[in-house]
Amino acid sequence: MSKATRKDTPSPGLPAADSHDLIRVLGARENNLKDVSVEIPKRRLTVFTGVSGSGKSSLVFDTIAAESQRLINETYSAFVQGFMPTLARPEVDVLDGLTTAIIVDQQRMGADPRSTVGTATDANAMLRILFSRLGQPHIGPPSAYAFNVPSVRASGAITVERGARKAVKATFNRTGGMCPRCEGRGSVSDIDLTQLYDDTKSLDEGALTVPGYSMDGWYGRIFRGSGFFDPAKPIRKYTKRELHDLLHKEPTKIKVDGINLTYEGLIPKIQKSILSKDIDALQPHVRAFVERATTFATCPECEGTRLAEGARSSRIGRVSIADACAMQISDLAAWVRGLDEPSVAPLLAKLGHTLDSFVEIGLGYLSLDRPSGTLSGGEAQRVKMVRHLGSPLTDVTYVFDEPTIGLHPHDIQRMNGLLLRLRDKGNTVLVVEHKPETIAIADHVVDLGPGAGTAGGTVCFEGTVEGLRTGDTLTGRHFGDRASLKEAVRKPTGALEVRGATTHNLRGVDVDIPLGVLTVVTGVAGSGKSSLVHGSVPAGAGVVSVDQGAIRGSRRSNPATYTGLLDPIRKAFATANGVKPALFSANSEGACPTCNGIGVVYTDLAMMAGVASTCEECEGRRYQASVLEYRLGGRDISEVLAMPVAEAEQFFGAGEARTPAAHRILERLADVGLGYLSLGQPLTTLSGGERQRLRLATHMAEKGGIYVLDEPTAGLHLADVEHLLGLLDRLVDSGKSVIVIEHHQAVMAHADWIIDLGPGAGHDGGRIVFEGTPADLVADRSTLTGEHLAAYVGA
Repeated sequence: MSKATRKDTPSPGLPAADSHDLIRVLGARENNLKDVSVEIPKRRLTVFTGVSGSGKSSLVFDTIAAESQRLINETYSAFVQGFMPTLARPEVDVLDGLTTAIIVDQQRMGADPRSTVGTATDANAMLRILFSRLGQPHIGPPSAYAFNVPSVRASGAITVERGARKAVKATFNRTGGMCPRCEGRGSVSDIDLTQLYDDTKSLDEGALTVPGYSMDGWYGRIFRGSGFFDPAKPIRKYTKRELHDLLHKEPTKIKVDGINLTYEGLIPKIQKSILSKDIDALQPHVRAFVERATTFATCPECEGTRLAEGARSSRIGRVSIADACAMQISDLAAWVRGLDEPSVAPLLAKLGHTLDSFVEIGLGYLSLDRPSGTLSGGEAQRVKMVRHLGSPLTDVTYVFDEPTIGLHPHDIQRMNGLLLRLRDKGNTVLVVEHKPETIAIADHVVDLGPGAGTAGGTVCFEGTVEGLRTGDTLTGRHFGDRASLKEAVRKPTGALEVRGATTHNLRGVDVDIPLGVLTVVTGVAGSGKSSLVHGSVPAGAGVVSVDQGAIRGSRRSNPATYTGLLDPIRKAFATANGVKPALFSANSEGACPTCNGIGVVYTDLAMMAGVASTCEECEGRRYQASVLEYRLGGRDISEVLAMPVAEAEQFFGAGEARTPAAHRILERLADVGLGYLSLGQPLTTLSGGERQRLRLATHMAEKGGIYVLDEPTAGLHLADVEHLLGLLDRLVDSGKSVIVIEHHQAVMAHADWIIDLGPGAGHDGGRIVFEGTPADLVADRSTLTGEHLAAYVGA
């Protein structure tokens, strides 16, 4: 029955269930949304677009997906909810027609050393079952091939009462696949003793150089009261026994000043307190110590495979599970297809399908033993997609956050095909996206704006792609933008010579990277771009490297604290009011005592999920009332932190509040396209592209001669790419060398020199397929990049 018939004369036999084909949002006010109402068609592909900060994520993630997840969580028992994250109801009047939401975001995968591409998907689990069935010699169940499972042997008496009889069983064995030496990590760490202490000094003179281990506090009392060595004697004069006790002594009970304490050697102590933690989560000075003091080497016992000898010895044909995990996934898929074993046919089919999904999604160049913490944001997002491609679920809502990040134009076509496949299975697909190639395949477009931050938060356009092209919105006007090739390119002032580069998949690459110009390194995903640039341009003196890694920050961190902007602001407030600067820190004396300067109060409800509510005393302002009486230029400190960067730049640029040190930092934030961010917005709420640009703004103050940028256009609207190109030009014109790893054709067209890697990914890449000017690349059209760039500039 046609839709027209359904609307005009409803058939008496039509089930009411078929009429729910819209997700209706009425009055959404989350973050900067201004009472937004939209109707999103179900089982269609809807793209949300608009400048960075216009409210796309607030609508899609913080309203629609958040409410869907909250409602699902409420179906669990109160006990289970106690273990789940707290989700407050979004600020919205009506949300109708929601279905289960599956979020596929760009958050990096956990950096746990035992997490790999294989363990993050089902591929490893299936391989382990395969080897436990077919591997020769047979060594045990699937756990015997798992590098996350240690072998355990226990013996003892177990008494089992069976009526009047008692039976005793004495031994217990479990065979795991974990290498006993490196405990499944693949590398062993060694500690450089010279970084732990200065042996010319005594402990009393401050010989220990480990952060936090000073002689003034508890550690000093324990070292002095232990009696194992003389704290006044230089360490180099210690006997062998004393040095062993200082560094390696096992935990021993001691009594100091009448208090029972435990003394433990320095090395096991710092291994537990510092080295066992995720290095990225440590404070910068502690991280610097760990990088200085520890050296990581491939485990000599398992040669980096993480597996015990038994697991490595069992083979199918000539291939062990370690060999299979080290293969490029596209090769592994071919090997699996070549196994003809009827007893495990369903398993082989499922494993083959999973591996083919990797290849299809453009990740065939990875291997299953690749640590998941080393994947880029775009790669991590696509690995998560692999799980969903084979899923039998239909009628769910898939939510994607810029799935084209890190993809070459050639790979974007594949990604589009996958999004359409998910839709055609009967799912609702919501995509937040800036790339015109992906916006073009949408069934429905929602354009938010018109500006960013407080200037955004409204729906500027809703309808078809054709309607967007002809509509008078910022996205519509820039939709057909095509950067043209430069008339003239700059001449290099020198060259960075790279000879015989072999990092990862590079095949002994020789290349001269020109200096003093804008150089773009491009190529399909996995062709070796990052390996070449990061492996050949060491991040040392004079090199400023800005990647897309997460900024580690608590919910107390914000752009003002991260960039160092808060220091000059606090000093300006303190000087204007004749008080001390610490009053104007929400982490110090000026903090509201009720919420400790966070602005919200977290209430733990024991068996139920906890609740975050705005602090009643400071009303979310984070400061004591007395602090808010001090003003600068007619504003108090909480009003200043609520300002967007652009407004704050004017505020601190002239008049009574003029503060040159703050103004300089704000200028750099505006330069990188973050004029809409408010100074006090928690870092945990920023997108991947925003975090990268915040880091870029911070690094721009450094005295570097070479800037290395990894996809700076990530998360940028078409209109903002022009600002970024202007910024790159200013950097080059001021005498810097800028090397950009990039897929965006506008940046390629704007380059002075292009280095194109390929021709494919993984072992099909790793070679230079072109170097020269963009005009030569377009004229040549000998590479995939050349073809796409020629089509882009209309050559």
